Amino acid sequence: MSKRQMAVALALLALGACSSARDGETNLRNLNTYRGSPEEFGIVPNKPLADPPSFSQLPAPTTGTGNRADVTPLADAVAALGGDPSRLAERGIPTSDAALVAAAGRNGVDGSIRQDLAAADAAFRRRASIFNWKLVPDNEYNRAYRRQSLDAQDWLARVRQPGTNIRTPSAPPPRN
Repeated sequence: MSKRQMAVALALLALGACSSARDGETNLRNLNTYRGSPEEFGIVPNKPLADPPSFSQLPAPTTGTGNRADVTPLADAVAALGGDPSRLAERGIPTSDAALVAAAGRNGVDGSIRQDLAAADAAFRRRASIFNWKLVPDNEYNRAYRRQSLDAQDWLARVRQPGTNIRTPSAPPPRN
């Protein structure tokens, strides 16, 4: 191997080592748009502080719950339009979906499915990013997951064929 080839190989190795991934994590999306100035739409003022009716009857702090001064734009909008913001709270599975949940879990439920899928996806991203370096960072998410995506128009054409008894009342417009 000549000195020139060795220099090129070392330069490529050095460029390959310049990675922004942490702890074996492979990030396929490059969404970093920080340009040194604050994001004007990311700055949201808190609600004004207010004294409670009684300082002796304050509830004990609970980890993971919200603060009374935290901004709740969706609940505030519902209240401003005359609705009940408490109906936005998560209440678990509605009774109307109980039969669907029972049918989905009829063969058992794997309690570690999220961890298994996260590990499998991390391994997939590592494999997809082996020869995926560029001088200019780019969003590689759609290219990496291209084989796992569905073409909506193709499936719409398949289910609308004569002989299929699948109702399709509406569909998204085709992309140009």
